[in-house]
Amino acid sequence: MNWVGFWTLTSREVGRFFSVYRQTIIPGLSSSMLYIVIFGFTLEKRISSIDGIPYTIFIIPGLIMMNALTNATSNSASSMLQMKLLGQLPDILQAPLSSFEISLAYIIGGTVRGAVNGILILIVGVWLGNMTIAHPLSTIGFILIVSWAFSSIGLLLGQLAESWDQLATMQNFILTPLSFLGGIFYSIKMLPDWAQVASQYNPIYYMINGLRYTILNTSDSSPHTSLGVAIMLTIIFSIAAIMLMESGKKIKH
Repeated sequence: MNWVGFWTLTSREVGRFFSVYRQTIIPGLSSSMLYIVIFGFTLEKRISSIDGIPYTIFIIPGLIMMNALTNATSNSASSMLQMKLLGQLPDILQAPLSSFEISLAYIIGGTVRGAVNGILILIVGVWLGNMTIAHPLSTIGFILIVSWAFSSIGLLLGQLAESWDQLATMQNFILTPLSFLGGIFYSIKMLPDWAQVASQYNPIYYMINGLRYTILNTSDSSPHTSLGVAIMLTIIFSIAAIMLMESGKKIKH
């Protein structure tokens, strides 16, 4: 393990998004506050509570998860694609770093960005919605696991994409719909039977409900199932991203 090189690349990935926090942190924070104010406080007049929880509080775990997974995916995907398009990737590939070390550095960078955004929304929820966290350590741990999983997915997408349009298409037509259909603003118990069954095939549904359980102690899915799905996604996509990096396909020309 080349610890110096690994630390250097990881620090660059983490520092890259912190240096442009106006683009990587503040937009997610402000949009989530708008969601809480507009959807929460407004719709709460129509939907007073779900499972005994005020509607404004109910949607906060979903907003946390949406921000965490979106930012985790975007960080590693955009960083990898930018390096490819600028022709800088060969320099990293020629450095004394293994594919495992390179992949891990990109994944950690995305994980940190996802976790930072998620935790900031969590703080906003506690402050703005007067929310109480049922299992604080489990909440942080779950945010980290999901951020790692989607950072791995982002690295995979960044390696597969050939242009910004392709990357945007993958994110806008796969991740965004799955996020909104995962139960951010509703419980699947409010849906028709066929839609409830369909939701159970959406992995983000388990991410949202797993986090909802750690924060609010209520969930549409079993917390053990949610954790299992999160860990499974983390392992599968981490291995896939590392193997694609090792193969050199889509990144070596």
